[in-house]
Amino acid sequence: MIQLTRLNNARLAVNCDLIKYVEEAPDTVLTLLNGEKLVVRETTEQVIERVRDFRRSVLIAGPGTASPSLTRANPAVDEAPVTQEGPQRG
Repeated sequence: MIQLTRLNNARLAVNCDLIKYVEEAPDTVLTLLNGEKLVVRETTEQVIERVRDFRRSVLIAGPGTASPSLTRANPAVDEAPVTQEGPQRG
């Protein structure tokens, strides 16, 4: 998620995966995938940079840094040995 500022200076966090496009007309307007529009103080370039920074931070964090409960639906799988063929069941 990225933090942006509404025109009334209220802060909001936006899931950047839901942004369809960003335009300046003259204010910066984010259009989300569901059609909702958000007007923010940041420029298009600033929004793009924040999305890049967020995605870069996710890539740098890499796999295995999230909570196991968020990465696995079945915690028992974490206990099973894993081989090239997949988890071994005993």
